[in-house]
Amino acid sequence: MATPTRPADEQRIEPAYPKDRSTLGGPRLGVLGWLRWAWRQLTSMRTALALLLLLAVAAIPGSIWPQRSVDPVRVRSFFERNPDLAPWLDRLHLFDVYSSPWFASIYLLLMVSLVGCIVPRMRQHLTSLRSQPPRAPGRLTRMPVHRRVEVDADPRQVVAAARAVLRDRRFRLRDEDAEDPLAVSGEKGHLKETGNLVFHLALLGVIVAVAAGSLWGWRGEIILKEGESWTSGAGTFDTLNLGPLVDEQDVPTFTLTLNSLDVEFESRAEGAQFGQPRRFEGVATVELPGQQAREQDFAVNAPLAVDGDSIFLLGNGYAPVVTVRDPDGGLLYSDAVTFLPQDNTYGSEGAVKVTGREPGLGLVGGFFPTIDVSPETGMTSTFPGLQDPALVLTAYEGELFPDGRAQSVFSVDTDAMTQLTLEDGSPVAFLLRPGETYELPDGSVVEFEGVIRWGGLLVRHDPGRMPALVISMLALAGLALMLGVRRRRIYVRVTPGAGGAGGRRHTGVSVAGLPKGTDPGLEALVEDLVRRITEATTTSASTDDRNDRSTDA
Repeated sequence: MATPTRPADEQRIEPAYPKDRSTLGGPRLGVLGWLRWAWRQLTSMRTALALLLLLAVAAIPGSIWPQRSVDPVRVRSFFERNPDLAPWLDRLHLFDVYSSPWFASIYLLLMVSLVGCIVPRMRQHLTSLRSQPPRAPGRLTRMPVHRRVEVDADPRQVVAAARAVLRDRRFRLRDEDAEDPLAVSGEKGHLKETGNLVFHLALLGVIVAVAAGSLWGWRGEIILKEGESWTSGAGTFDTLNLGPLVDEQDVPTFTLTLNSLDVEFESRAEGAQFGQPRRFEGVATVELPGQQAREQDFAVNAPLAVDGDSIFLLGNGYAPVVTVRDPDGGLLYSDAVTFLPQDNTYGSEGAVKVTGREPGLGLVGGFFPTIDVSPETGMTSTFPGLQDPALVLTAYEGELFPDGRAQSVFSVDTDAMTQLTLEDGSPVAFLLRPGETYELPDGSVVEFEGVIRWGGLLVRHDPGRMPALVISMLALAGLALMLGVRRRRIYVRVTPGAGGAGGRRHTGVSVAGLPKGTDPGLEALVEDLVRRITEATTTSASTDDRNDRSTDA
């Protein structure tokens, strides 16, 4: 019995590809192929730009949260105010952003990407500089900008004039081609690509210079009061941050004396300008071992130069001179006490720790350069200058340093202390102006003698600073070349024409321009070249006619 068959239009068409689809597609890349693909992705300009943007985004947390390398005191204060959040932020290295593993990874990937992107482009650029401009196309009308004119001149004269005009305009010309003698090719603007490479090389150099400054650099901070001397050393800084490749022995030794500090505030203007700083200047004496001491002026943007290091003025404030005597008049304490400003009007907080008294005495309070007492706002300073200075203090007695714990010089740990009170039980609190005294309940006398200034100084050693500056100037030069130079190719093709009436030769001249990228000035350039070539061929033809007439005569 015959097997029934379906009609032709109902028959199932079997697919042409095999049922095992695992055999479809191109050849497998393999491990080497995937590595090559990953390298090409990493070294592309798109990836380099993305990593540069990612590096900028990764630096944002460093401006939001305090950094240990810059202000460890603020980091400790943040931990005290946020005991639950701070440990989690610390696990993410958000207090050490610029030395964190994830920031360093982005940094290194950016360097590798730039190197892998720049090196092939340098090879291509060198090859382009050594090679000749390409031949002129057969049909110049396809170019973005083209012009055609007819001149009365011999075709070879037109070619010679075109080569001379392009050479005067500093175009690099292709050698004369025997196969196409009536065409001229020229190009210029290789400095654009040179500037591009210089800019990217400089960008890489800045990254390396900054990295070198972080590895071999160090910075230390110290607060000095007027008239105070200080000798540098690894253990004499208030805070010291050494680079990974720096040893404590690398910190130089010198002596610095802060002779005076002059600060001026705006007192005549009104509104937002009132009280704004106008001048921060100081005079210091620097003495290096084996050298004579020299006096130097410095300011906020004019640091001191000490043996290749720089000393910057970071901040300033007031140091009230406080003297404490026992009931018999014996001297217990006398010194200028650094008070830390809390606002723009220099309302400051500080503490006096009298260890010579038994039990220890702690005076805590504020200093106001121009005091104002208001029922609404309390005691504030209305101007940062010393117009009506006042010192407001309260007193504690007891153990100043319980369990030997380190504490800030601007505060007193009152856990093991008791606040002094008057006979009526109210806390001891008093206000002193310069020259005034106050007697404590036990007979001790506190005297406010006067006020001097203090300056916060930053000593910085950065071996990558000058290289980064020079390389940045190179980057600007490369950027100027990249933006100011136009990469252009000019093609000239001469077409011989039949002679017309009066022996006139209708030689066609086509000039075309090809830019790299956008070039709004290319059309004007082509017009100028056409005009120059026309004028040159007309002048040459007139000279030849005069020579011919002279010969006939």
